[in-house]
Amino acid sequence: MSKERSSATCGQSAAEDVRRTLSFLMPDLARFWALPLKDYASAVYAEGSRGRCSVRDDAMIRFRAFVTRIALRSGANQDDAEEASRQIAASPVMQTGPHCHLLIEPDAFYTHLFSALGLTAHAHRWHICYSSSTVKFTEKSKKGPGWLSLGGEVVNVFGLSRSRMVPYSICGFKGPYRFTMAGRNGGPTNPAFARLKAILPDMEFPSAAEAIKAANQILWRRSFPASLKLLQFDDIDVADLVAEHFEDPASWLSVCFVGDGLFAEGILREMDLLNAGPWAGWIRQTTDFFWGLVDGRILPLRLRDGVLSGGSPSIPEVRCDPESIATSLRQRKLVPNLFMTFLVMSILPGVRVLGGCRQTVYYPLMRHLLATALESSGDRDLLDALRADERPGMWGHRVLRPKDGSPFMEIEENGAALELAARYSARSLEDAAGDLVSFTSDPIWAELSAHIGSQAIHPASAQWRWA
Repeated sequence: MSKERSSATCGQSAAEDVRRTLSFLMPDLARFWALPLKDYASAVYAEGSRGRCSVRDDAMIRFRAFVTRIALRSGANQDDAEEASRQIAASPVMQTGPHCHLLIEPDAFYTHLFSALGLTAHAHRWHICYSSSTVKFTEKSKKGPGWLSLGGEVVNVFGLSRSRMVPYSICGFKGPYRFTMAGRNGGPTNPAFARLKAILPDMEFPSAAEAIKAANQILWRRSFPASLKLLQFDDIDVADLVAEHFEDPASWLSVCFVGDGLFAEGILREMDLLNAGPWAGWIRQTTDFFWGLVDGRILPLRLRDGVLSGGSPSIPEVRCDPESIATSLRQRKLVPNLFMTFLVMSILPGVRVLGGCRQTVYYPLMRHLLATALESSGDRDLLDALRADERPGMWGHRVLRPKDGSPFMEIEENGAALELAARYSARSLEDAAGDLVSFTSDPIWAELSAHIGSQAIHPASAQWRWA
């Protein structure tokens, strides 16, 4: 057998392994592999049962107000913004897979295209998505929000030096930032970059995340019909939502999560237990609930004796009480970590999230952390609401992954994005997802498959009851 055929066979086997594992963890998924992509896209945006309680209702009211505010900020009028709020309440689903990348970055674009198939199937008018911005400009070699590839050529999106790119997070206010599209020897040789640069906003932004969100609104309006609008927010936006919870002394976060500190400490203890067993590494203990934001960098904090501390004089300590946390969030000294972000935008209000290879596992584990703490505290109302949720998290990122896809080129050649989506919609889910390399190249997924094979993990286990 040739090396090429052997490699292809191994790739097919690895993809089959992933499909089996995903179907094992999410049995509802199994029947979709042979069906058209549009059927699965419709299913992830279909209504499902959602538990209700007073805490849930309060969190949804806050999230709806947040959605309205973000829509207005993106240029929507009052009626359209209120429509976005009504949509998230009636059909609580949002895309949470792609990081804060330019819309035409392939991993991001084809995920948004997949979401567009699901949204239009249900006649929804708003694509609501969270994009993580607590990420660095470079995530891998010449890959990440600071880089963009077009036609085989890679450019430095903001023209930053390595010293300004490697240590910093795109949510940090280390600007100004401007779209320069700098090639290896100055300007890029691919003329597509000149056409793209002429489309992007020609102005300065205080953070790279703000620049990307502004550019995405322009790119979205050029590519998608006016009937489908984009609402995007990132971790800095979520910081204000968390602050609103803590500014209300009667909110669940103020009373229960912080309170006497026992609830938060209980979650950290349960996290230690998860990381001592077969789920090790899925919820990384990089920081306790919040990041410190200092001079454009996000830095880990630890909760000790009621204080969030970075262990360094350069990182201000913050008391873990509602007023101190809210103030620090408003002042951009703190940024919520992934657990806190998913808590306020999804778990508490009861919004289904669509994520990628790691989120399909860490999100149910986040729900497990909260549920375990609720069991210990005796908070039955919120616990029962969690138990009533139907498919609170589903696979929705890199579901459509064309080989060697080039979104900007495809849009230029095909025009409207929804026409492009229609070309992919009849493909089977298995075909559309391709080689599932985001799964097969991740060592932790190989470990997960091995644990499932040895029956060390089962969907009926305590950690998976909240999936």
